[in-house]
Amino acid sequence: MNKYEYIWLDGFEPEPSLRSKIKVTDGEPPEWSFDGSSTQQAEGGSSDCLLLPVEQYENPTNDGSLVMCQVHTGEHEVHPSNTRAAAEAVVSDEWWFGFEQEYFFTDNKGNPLGWEDGTPRPQGDYYCGVGSSNVVGREISEAHLDACLDAGIELTGTNAEVALGQWEYQCLGKGIKAGDDLWVSRYLLHKVAEEFGVSVNIHPKPKTGDWNGSGMHTNFSNEEMRTTGSEELFNSMCEKLGAVHEEGIASYGSDNDMRLTGTHETQSINEFSYGVSDRGASIRIPIYTVEHDWNGYLEDRRPASNADPYRIIAHLVGTLTA
Repeated sequence: MNKYEYIWLDGFEPEPSLRSKIKVTDGEPPEWSFDGSSTQQAEGGSSDCLLLPVEQYENPTNDGSLVMCQVHTGEHEVHPSNTRAAAEAVVSDEWWFGFEQEYFFTDNKGNPLGWEDGTPRPQGDYYCGVGSSNVVGREISEAHLDACLDAGIELTGTNAEVALGQWEYQCLGKGIKAGDDLWVSRYLLHKVAEEFGVSVNIHPKPKTGDWNGSGMHTNFSNEEMRTTGSEELFNSMCEKLGAVHEEGIASYGSDNDMRLTGTHETQSINEFSYGVSDRGASIRIPIYTVEHDWNGYLEDRRPASNADPYRIIAHLVGTLTA
């Protein structure tokens, strides 16, 4: 018998939550139903929704496999909450994505770790910090890194971020699987945190004041950008994204106005800009790209930490291939 841990996104708004349940069965993971009336995806009188497996991973926290699923209605149609379908329709494996997921570890009262006795000293020592007065939660971050690597998800790094209790990891993937990998990495982050008795907060500004928010900077490239790029190509892509800036913001996570203020290494949510090595711009052209004769990638710095990677992929690829 095989044990499969099915994972899917519910219908909560403005951002979906992760759900899971375990199925024990012979053979490959089949389609499976769930009660959509309990996840804001159906009415009680017609509550069956369907889980369609789309990607499997080794389960690093249990026997068996993790199974990422997309949701269809009981009539076998794409569910309105299914953002994966739109992304899959426009993206191919030629597109690479590197998501920089920032988040806070919190206690069960919602306080960031290290903040339980009040506001800590100002940020400055915490970014990539070392020492118990500068870092809280390292053991959880590293356990999550190991879990993702064991699952076959390509995390390329992790580090303490600029606020106490804030962390980041980088998740690299190709095509639609990049979105699957990011969602499953978030799922594992919550599961690993459970084992330590803490929670994960991916709100873009969990603490107001003179503190950086949490984003999910998105690095992206296609074959042309990586191998036959030019300054004109990269500038034209930035201009295309700028022309639909409001559409991008609508796809990049809720409450992002609290983070994109024009301070703390952000551009204002109401403005669009791009520049070489500019972390205060909407789009950063990395110095790597310039030094490699304009062959490389772009970094969209607008997405919030709570953004849906499927919606990011659909917006970026849909805009740049239109």
